[in-house]
Amino acid sequence: MKQQLRVAAYAVCIRDGQILLARWVARDGTRRWTLPGGGMDHGEDPIDTVVREVEEETGYRAGITALLGIDSERRTHPRGFGAAADFHALRIVYEGRVSGGELRPETGGSTDLAAWHPLDGVEALDRVPLVDTGIGLWRDRPPAGRAAQRGSTTT
Repeated sequence: MKQQLRVAAYAVCIRDGQILLARWVARDGTRRWTLPGGGMDHGEDPIDTVVREVEEETGYRAGITALLGIDSERRTHPRGFGAAADFHALRIVYEGRVSGGELRPETGGSTDLAAWHPLDGVEALDRVPLVDTGIGLWRDRPPAGRAAQRGSTTT
């Protein structure tokens, strides 16, 4: 089975009781809310990654104020012709603050909408698990910076 590692950086941007989210569009057209962020380019610093991704997906410039933690997830990921990959997602989660720009959707990327959502309404959103992980890291600030482990899953 082919092994695949994806390292990404995401921002938890909260202001006035609201969280900034981007709506991710899956290959099958399913849309779910996620934290703004995404994959690191080879040789790119993780902070540069999250700043770039926040601007691409939301239109905002962001300053990074804290490293909240790391989220690690491993699962079997389907590939073409009945093959599968041993997929490992390593997500670096930062606290961010909007420092400029204007809210707008991404064009030609993996998200189609960006919006502020009340923190107390997040549970009602169709969202990826990373949103809950990011909020948990922001609230709990675990000393080791480790998100609760979900374990390995097969999809």
